[in-house]
Amino acid sequence: MSSSEHVLVVGPGRDFPARIRAARPGARTTVICQLDYIGKVREPGANARVIGVRGDAPDQEWIDLAAAAHARDPFTRIGTFGERDQDHYAVIADALGLAAHTPETVRLVHDKEAMRARLRAAGVDTTACARVTGPDELRAFVAAAGAPCVVKPVSSSGSAGVTKVTDDSELPRAFERAAGSYLGLSNTGVLVEEFLAGPQFSVEAFSEAGEHVLVAITRKYSDPASFVELGHVAPAELPAGTAAAVEAHVYAVLDALGVGFGPTHTEVVLTPAGPRVIETHVRMGGDMIPALALEATGVDIDDCTARQTLGEKVLPGIRARLAEPRPEAHSSAIWFASPAAAGTLDEILGLEEARALPGVTEVVAAARPGARVGALEHSESRVAYARALATTADEAVRRARTAVAGLEFRLRVRSVDADTV
Repeated sequence: MSSSEHVLVVGPGRDFPARIRAARPGARTTVICQLDYIGKVREPGANARVIGVRGDAPDQEWIDLAAAAHARDPFTRIGTFGERDQDHYAVIADALGLAAHTPETVRLVHDKEAMRARLRAAGVDTTACARVTGPDELRAFVAAAGAPCVVKPVSSSGSAGVTKVTDDSELPRAFERAAGSYLGLSNTGVLVEEFLAGPQFSVEAFSEAGEHVLVAITRKYSDPASFVELGHVAPAELPAGTAAAVEAHVYAVLDALGVGFGPTHTEVVLTPAGPRVIETHVRMGGDMIPALALEATGVDIDDCTARQTLGEKVLPGIRARLAEPRPEAHSSAIWFASPAAAGTLDEILGLEEARALPGVTEVVAAARPGARVGALEHSESRVAYARALATTADEAVRRARTAVAGLEFRLRVRSVDADTV
């Protein structure tokens, strides 16, 4: 393998440009991302270059700018490490002849209606769904499929814009929420799906040359109204047969969507009829799930992603690590906090006391003073979290929840103008 790798990172890249440079002496990185997110590029001067593209630029502009840099200083690899700009990553890779997820795979993963159609055609998952253009079409779906149902954006993340509907009167508001744009991802339509009842899990897997290895099954706890994640624990304590069924279902989903390499984060519901998929992502999970998986299994998903981006084979190492015995206290949980009122955040109290609790490994304020806080509408609404270790999943969750329960949020709230009453 060459020591002069040059990796094109599409999107801000989080800490991955630095990881890539550290993983291979002499490796260089170039970042191309939307202009609005240039400020999120860490250590921009450590890259060979940083290219900014306006958010509404057509694919061809992304391709042309990447091709111009490629002609001057050829790229040997390409990578992307988040949801944003994955579509641009795929078309750039296709144009430059670099190994990557195909544009079709990225389209299927992002477009939840297209994903459902592909899975249905492959006989993998038959969850009923429809793309709708207004509340009347929503009502028609509910009349045919029954309630409850879930209304959500066709393409989004962070549980943004998702509503569980149990009554027709809720449909107009649900459509309005799903039709918005969230977290920097533009809206591509509204999807309605049958509601899948049962406990929720996420599956962290890694693929290489079309082969998949399950790293961890994580139990997910979501707000019943907004579907925003409240907490996670890994590993999920499941009977062996149930875990095997979840694993087989996820592998079938990845095969049907053409996922051949890299980390994946797949959300499933364990229904009475067996596991059913909510959605999948060709990236590692958010919400610190890679950190939970590392503590639970010893597998560093982020490190494997950086090394695989450089061309290394990582599945043998993952398998070897999974086969090693784990410490007794290896159940790892995270729990999130949000204030019960809306206002401007002044201060979070009790952080040090929470950090001193037994088993607690981390307590973090995710929102800064001056931030507007309020209803739990998407993952960015959460303002703090705690992580904890224990010998069982239930105890790890209890410790993390106890830590955030002790936090207090000091807010500034504006008075109601008498003229508006």
